[in-house]
Amino acid sequence: MKEDASADVLTTSQAAKLLGISVRTAQLWIESGSLRSWKTPGGHRRVYRSDVMALINRSHPAPPASAALPEFAARPGAQTLTATDETQRLLALERSGLVDSAPERSFDRLTWLASNTLHMPVSLVTLLTSTRQWFKSRQGLEMTETPRDWSFCNRTILQRDVFTIEDLMLDQEFAENPAVVGAPYFRFYAGAPVIDPEGYALGAMCVIDYKPRVLKDDERTALSALAEIASDQIRLRAAERQLQKLSPPINS
Repeated sequence: MKEDASADVLTTSQAAKLLGISVRTAQLWIESGSLRSWKTPGGHRRVYRSDVMALINRSHPAPPASAALPEFAARPGAQTLTATDETQRLLALERSGLVDSAPERSFDRLTWLASNTLHMPVSLVTLLTSTRQWFKSRQGLEMTETPRDWSFCNRTILQRDVFTIEDLMLDQEFAENPAVVGAPYFRFYAGAPVIDPEGYALGAMCVIDYKPRVLKDDERTALSALAEIASDQIRLRAAERQLQKLSPPINS
């Protein structure tokens, strides 16, 4: 493939800058086929500016057929179930600046409320990157993240309602999950999606137990409300960032 005029061709770092993401994330787009690329004779990756602009305008190229996933990702096989707009969802997550950010009381209060209101030993605010599930806030769990294909929240972010698994050992998808068959031996999960201002599910507000159980109607309502509050916190952060961009610098 020959390069067009230099203005129409970008390096990986230039594409990352235009998209407002890290170079590593841009490389992931390229490796997954979500962003077309080719190698120069010198072995350097190049992409078309038009493809990058298509991503920005939410009209990204269709993923290759090899990237198609079944309705549910079953174990063994370790495929990760993803949304049809996963590329844009990951871009939204990158823009949020939440992944690997410092603890915040606004989120920690929500996980504390979830554990105490629903009487659950574990509660989390999760964020799903392309490769891992990172916990923005957590109660009752020492680990700070897991591989993405361990995540029960993969199914939660595909909907707008509360998603529950009453007994993980009896669920076809998660019965062989490392967190179910091994430590910490989870048996129950319930989660509600956490939504950004543009409507993308960045992760979930979820609760977990070590024994099977059924979520009552009032508990389902409470979990949904907590997820909405977490979503409001993300919207507030986005609004604050926008105001900072619009505010003129203060001269010293």
